[in-house]
Amino acid sequence: MTYEAFAKAWQSMTDEAGFADRMNSLPKYVASTTLQEAEWNSSVIKGDVTKEVAKLKQQPGQDLLVAGSGQLVRTLMQHDLVDEYRFMVHPVVIGRGTRLFDEESNKTALQLVDHVTFDSGVVILTYHPAQKKAGGR
Repeated sequence: MTYEAFAKAWQSMTDEAGFADRMNSLPKYVASTTLQEAEWNSSVIKGDVTKEVAKLKQQPGQDLLVAGSGQLVRTLMQHDLVDEYRFMVHPVVIGRGTRLFDEESNKTALQLVDHVTFDSGVVILTYHPAQKKAGGR
């Protein structure tokens, strides 16, 4: 669902800063149990997602980013495949939402490695698992 929404929105986007060009040109890996094919410079991960992500992490290149899937993040956490967490805290309470971490999530100690506060009140907190060092994919 996230992939489909992103692909629909981003493919026609442009901006002077070049962010849209970068977003459209980056390779994408789609973890899905329903999609068989993907466009927009994308590949569908088939089979064991943890094995496939572990293989991707071994390849040279840029960091891997997960957008829009708490279930995938929880699965990657259980297999020690998350090197960095970035949480965006917005100064608004909406009342309900989906929990990223559930009762079955493993306890993971985190170490704060960076934080940025914007004039809007949005805060970005960057953590690494306490036992890991920076620089992993």
